[in-house]
Amino acid sequence: MSPFPSVTPIVPPSIILDPMIQDWLREDIGRGDRATQALLAGGRRESQATWVAKQDGVIAGMPIAARVFQLLDADVKFEILVADGTAVKAGTTIAQLSGGFDTLLMGERVALNLGMRLSGIATVTRQYVEQIADLPTRFADTRKTTPGLRLVEKYASQVGGAANHRMGLDDSAMIKENHIAAAGGIEQAIALVRAHIPYPMTIEVETENLEQVREAFTHGVDIIMLDNMDLPTMAEAVQMIRAHSDWIRIEGSGNVSLETIRGIAETGVDYISSSGPITRSTWLDLSMRFSA
Repeated sequence: MSPFPSVTPIVPPSIILDPMIQDWLREDIGRGDRATQALLAGGRRESQATWVAKQDGVIAGMPIAARVFQLLDADVKFEILVADGTAVKAGTTIAQLSGGFDTLLMGERVALNLGMRLSGIATVTRQYVEQIADLPTRFADTRKTTPGLRLVEKYASQVGGAANHRMGLDDSAMIKENHIAAAGGIEQAIALVRAHIPYPMTIEVETENLEQVREAFTHGVDIIMLDNMDLPTMAEAVQMIRAHSDWIRIEGSGNVSLETIRGIAETGVDYISSSGPITRSTWLDLSMRFSA
């Protein structure tokens, strides 16, 4: 069993989330819903609707979808029947809504798009996580996210069971191949970064061979990434690092797929990072059906 505690997904706070949702609504609504406004020229109409999963998958983004409707009209009721992180079968009713017919239609597309996108990410993330669930290795996402959607896409990744890697460049100092080349080597890059970062920021170094691994742990970094190494080399690198230190964290990365993730985990790395669930997942099909 994994020694890591279970991931607790955290919905972004409303002060951050609400302006994002308002921008998405403005993009979709424009000058108004012409068809709905024409139908309701005679006055307000109350309605009810349900959300239904049309595919098997893991649900994510329900509190965010609910917020879409609440920002349009605080009187809309969005009852979540299936909590985020729950695996469902096609045909499952996952939410019930009631409120003004115009409001439900006005928020439908933005809310459904978010729910489908985030549930797709959570579904594929869960598949990766399950491949290594019995091993002492945690799966992590990356910064390869859709611009403007990072917070919610990484939330969906957590819902699927992954750990969030850096949210942004200011989260930690990651020394990559271009930094190493610019500094003239790993030792020089580590020294320059260490002299400028605040306490207690961590330093991670991306390595591609055993020589770079040795140089990285010799100079006392916090995390060593083993990038695009074959499995025998990665396993040897893990042994080298463990022999030097039992506190340096080791991350495997590069060419991670559902077929390769278990072999990477079996080398003994602490983390495996991949953009796959976010960059290669498809949307989970959800629909909103009116009942009145």
